[in-house]
Amino acid sequence: MCSTLRTPTETCAPATPGTAADRPASQDLTGPADVIVTGARVRLGPGRFAEAVAVRGGRIAAVGDAADVLELAGPRTERVHADGGLVLPGFQDAHIHAPFAGRNLLRIWLNDLPGRRAYLDAVAAYAQANPGEPWIVGGGWAMEHFPGGTPRKEDLDAIVPDRPVFLFNRDVHGAWVNSRALELAGIDRHTPDPADGRIERDPATGEPTGTLHEGAAYSFNDHHVPLPGRAEWEAAILAAQRHLHALGITGWQDAWVTPGTQAAYEALTADGRLTARVVGALWWDRHRGLEQIDDLLTRRAQGLAVVSPRAGLGSGFLPTTVKIMTDGVLENHTGALLEPYCDGCGGHSTNSGLTYVEPELLSAAVTDLDRHGFQVHQHAIGDRAVRIALDAVAAARAANGPGLDRRHHLAHLQLIHPTDLPRFAQLDVVANLQTYWAKSEPQMDELTVPFLGPERAGLQYPFADLHASGARVAMGSDWAVTTANPLEQLEVAVTRTDPADRAIAPFLPEQRLPLDVAVDAFTAGSAYVNHDVQAGALAVGRRADLVVLDRDVFAPGFASADRVPVADARVLLTVASGEVVHRA
Repeated sequence: MCSTLRTPTETCAPATPGTAADRPASQDLTGPADVIVTGARVRLGPGRFAEAVAVRGGRIAAVGDAADVLELAGPRTERVHADGGLVLPGFQDAHIHAPFAGRNLLRIWLNDLPGRRAYLDAVAAYAQANPGEPWIVGGGWAMEHFPGGTPRKEDLDAIVPDRPVFLFNRDVHGAWVNSRALELAGIDRHTPDPADGRIERDPATGEPTGTLHEGAAYSFNDHHVPLPGRAEWEAAILAAQRHLHALGITGWQDAWVTPGTQAAYEALTADGRLTARVVGALWWDRHRGLEQIDDLLTRRAQGLAVVSPRAGLGSGFLPTTVKIMTDGVLENHTGALLEPYCDGCGGHSTNSGLTYVEPELLSAAVTDLDRHGFQVHQHAIGDRAVRIALDAVAAARAANGPGLDRRHHLAHLQLIHPTDLPRFAQLDVVANLQTYWAKSEPQMDELTVPFLGPERAGLQYPFADLHASGARVAMGSDWAVTTANPLEQLEVAVTRTDPADRAIAPFLPEQRLPLDVAVDAFTAGSAYVNHDVQAGALAVGRRADLVVLDRDVFAPGFASADRVPVADARVLLTVASGEVVHRA
């Protein structure tokens, strides 16, 4: 515990990774505090706690003993007493799709529904309530609720026969459409599959059945589904922001920024409605080549020219990253593997998955983006995708030198060949983990494990091995693919068990992370990825991003050898840039 009040030049917490020049300058933090939190332990690092924290002018003014911190209270100070609670730095989500999730929240949100019948009821209710909507759009359905993971058009035809329906699935690697949508797009049994996707077909007739995979879904969405206007995207981002603030999230990296969502982010930044700090990953068009880098540079300059009223605190929208999809996902056999998929019956197929950017072009793209000052955020699910993504960063390091502080990262990392594990630390590539996926559930048991085989299935989500190899780790949800709740994700990281059914045997329990490591990954680790030197730790002078939980998950006796119920905690208060943005 810190025994004395700290000043702006003396902090209890370790600095976020970076140079001394990265750290925030000393501020004038004297005078009455805006907010003081007492009664909860304030986590300053592994095994280090204080009794209270004070916020003033958007920054942390003091951490230390409660009596000392309370001396900063004035007549207008908001006092929060969270008896038995815990104060952490605000969570940062290193991989999320906030605008798309927010849009589904405002339209058709299937993520929390239990299966096919509930999905159809929700679609029917929305269609009935919105008779003037020309398209019925939304998403969040799970593959596990349909035979082979592929829903059929006839179900949608029965409830919406006259208007097109387009519903992305939960992982946004496929879409469920009705007959009217296929008709409008001109898709029939004669339509060839795109090079980067697949149209699900009836094996007897060749007719499309209503499921579009990967590039088939993306191309359909891009060319046929009406684009939202800026006002709709703004509303979607604000809906997502409310949800994320309620979960203790004060910043994120948006892993799929389009020109439309960028314009909405810029508008919200300019007028101060964006209360989170958002790093935008501009989408790499896999159908184009290096010529698109000029467009990305223009978009970056445009975004950075927009000034937030909170700019002095490091808030706002920062389009400084580029997102590249290297492969698909394992459930639909588009994740790129070094060896072919099993056929589910003990043999092997001839399919090794897809790579969306050829290795030579990928290396050239990462090298050029690195040279132009972009961070690169790569989606890599299968072991072949991980290898070529690391190879691309190695090429950039060789061409441009190792001293550039880009903080490139690979997301998802479901399958990594053991020989590639040490390369993360060697290349200074951050492992961006989506921990909620590392548990036993129907999609894993029925659609993944049988097609990997026992040896490869036992290598999935090697979180502990990555940490032991010296890799930096960050965490993100991939919301709305899975829950945005960091507490649920942290519990899976440390137990490898679903918080909704803790009786299930843990999934590859040798890959569990210690709670200290997991919490640091979701705070300091993600802040590091986001080049956010003012967040990730509770220290005087840093931006006041913090979350107050109703219980102390580090308290002695909270966890047992086989039970770490982190997800039972609830967020009482979220503070972003010194502003209270959520109260329970």
